[in-house]
Amino acid sequence: MRRALLGVGAALALAGCGSSSSGGSTAAHVQPSTAASSATSGAPNANGCTTPPALQKSPQHYGSEPKLTIARTTYTATIVTNCGTIVVALDGKNAPHTVNSFAFLASKGFFDDTPCHRLTTSAAGIDVLQCGDPTGSGTGGPGYTIPDENLKGATYPAGTVAMANTGHPHTGGSQFFLVYGPTRLQPDYTPFGRIVSGLAVIQRIAKAGTDGANGYPFDGHPNQPVVIESFTVKKG
Repeated sequence: MRRALLGVGAALALAGCGSSSSGGSTAAHVQPSTAASSATSGAPNANGCTTPPALQKSPQHYGSEPKLTIARTTYTATIVTNCGTIVVALDGKNAPHTVNSFAFLASKGFFDDTPCHRLTTSAAGIDVLQCGDPTGSGTGGPGYTIPDENLKGATYPAGTVAMANTGHPHTGGSQFFLVYGPTRLQPDYTPFGRIVSGLAVIQRIAKAGTDGANGYPFDGHPNQPVVIESFTVKKG
């Protein structure tokens, strides 16, 4: 199911599991590109990024949401990318199903060597980097969906981490977005974390722009390839 951009400065559907990237006529895999980065693995380029690793070849799938086992407290996600490390405080109190799912998937290495496949920039009025799809196509997920949570009065200021979905209730999977600048969205996307450190990493990626693959110059794959090298979750 495709998502359509409603207009510059208006809300745009952040497609997730089971849906193609917003506005695009085709969904394309994000492949690490040495052409897009002059860096070697040990030498960051002008965007602060090294050459991304090869993507995982066999995405994992599960038949149902994992059993809810986390404590209703704060967890910390450490997301190591080829562009730097992003640390997120996860809200296990108000979004327990979401945080539980991320803790489960992280423990299985689900996010390791997966791309951040979508970037929208300020011309769209939505400053987000979207990740969590092992296929890089905008349609991938873990094989199950999780319920919406924490939506009452939800807003999405810079530093918010929230779930993507297909545009319908309770369709979140593994795709999530990191808000790096002013963003106005309807309260339809489960907010489940706040960036503690690493916001500047995303802002540097955003400055490199997008390839416009979704039909607009401000919505597509990041020009600077971004791959999650490791994703860990711990209590506290």
